[in-house]
Amino acid sequence: QEKLVEFGGALVQPGGSLRLSCVASGFDADDYAMGWFRQAPGKEREGIACIDRRERSTYYADSVKGRFRISREKGRNAAFLRMDSLKPEDTAVYYCAADLSLRDACNGSTWLVDYWGQGTQVTVSS
Repeated sequence: QEKLVEFGGALVQPGGSLRLSCVASGFDADDYAMGWFRQAPGKEREGIACIDRRERSTYYADSVKGRFRISREKGRNAAFLRMDSLKPEDTAVYYCAADLSLRDACNGSTWLVDYWGQGTQVTVSS
């Protein structure tokens, strides 16, 4: 069964850092672009970061550019999201995603997600 599982969500103070992890099973995530989405209460889910299968292109939403960094580890079927300088407005449920259509080039406008994780809560508050 194809599955994505996220780890690393937590309560963190403003200005702090977190690293989210995502591990895939049941399919070869190395063939997919990997991405991160987030959904805050009362808001739509938004794609915030993407990395293609060869790590040649990345995409970041303007709201996280310069603060977040996506990476992946081939052979481990894993992707990561390093989040620095966290703000209260970063509070959301964060979801990992695998997208075959973006496997050779990431962009922020044409997600066709094949697999979703269950989400992990990130809360930024003092």
